[in-house]
Amino acid sequence: MFEIGENIIYGNTGICKVEDITHPQMEGADKEKLYYLLVPLNEKKSKIYTPTDNNKILMRRVLTKQEAEELVVDITNIEGIEYSSADKTREEKYKAILKTCDCHEWIKMIKTLYFRKKDLMSKGKKLSNTDEKYLRKAEDNLYTELSFALDIDKSGVVEYIENRVEGK
Repeated sequence: MFEIGENIIYGNTGICKVEDITHPQMEGADKEKLYYLLVPLNEKKSKIYTPTDNNKILMRRVLTKQEAEELVVDITNIEGIEYSSADKTREEKYKAILKTCDCHEWIKMIKTLYFRKKDLMSKGKKLSNTDEKYLRKAEDNLYTELSFALDIDKSGVVEYIENRVEGK
């Protein structure tokens, strides 16, 4: 169970602060269940009530600074994913990867799509709109969490990663 004041990842909503653990007095809420009151980091005016035992939407702790630093150092060792550009199910695969809320899986997808994009550009072609959309989503998820964990501006995350990968 998470604690009040703790920051967590709540599915595709991203980073949320646990504002309260309560029995909400609202229609449709089970009066016997405890609920987290979550406030999304990027939408301070929004509030989300979710049961503490919710198993439909993944909830996990945000990476610690040490975990984020270790993840960045390990990026070069993380392999991409195998897929075919003709694979009609790849959008479903991308959605499934995003739903894992797993930074390693996001990195696999980012690396795969980044290298695919680079290869296509060398041939004068572009990444498909679907691939581009999911590349941006995976980058946004990863960079937001790394920014938060490392306490750096999101706009500096790519440079931070590049410097660490290059040993600077």
